[in-house]
Amino acid sequence: MENKIRQLRKQLGISQDDLAKACHVSRQTINAIENNKYDPSLKLAFLLAQKLAVTVDELFHFEEEL
Repeated sequence: MENKIRQLRKQLGISQDDLAKACHVSRQTINAIENNKYDPSLKLAFLLAQKLAVTVDELFHFEEEL
């Protein structure tokens, strides 16, 4: 699953640490999600979208592998 977290976070001038604190996770978690090494829970996905002022659909892109 790909995401636009890094792009949107930088546009808003938010650090990984600030986003992590706002979502009650570690900076390492935000880093792993941005680098597509970890898929967030549904709750965290909604929190991230809320903090970045977008919808979950705008934040994440899922393409099923066949």
